[in-house]
Amino acid sequence: MVKKKIPMRKCLGCGEMKPKKELIRIVKAPQAKDDNGTASENTDISVDFTGKKPGRGAYICRNAGCLGLAAKAHRLERAFSCKIPEDVYEKLAKELNENG
Repeated sequence: MVKKKIPMRKCLGCGEMKPKKELIRIVKAPQAKDDNGTASENTDISVDFTGKKPGRGAYICRNAGCLGLAAKAHRLERAFSCKIPEDVYEKLAKELNENG
């Protein structure tokens, strides 16, 4: 019997490699383009509990502490290559507390 490979991902907060199912995905949605073909300015960043949303993903552990560490070191900004406002971090923390 062939042993199935378990996908591993790195937490942005603590930096530990863990199985993908143990982590929560934070996703930056693909930017919508207008009629001229230019990308819009706003960035839609949300928590993806299903792991199926389209866009660029980053992973954190299921506790708010790792989100705090990632916010303090600006790791989400580096992962998504964009400036992330503080209210986005507050929204992500609220979603983690409600569902995680």
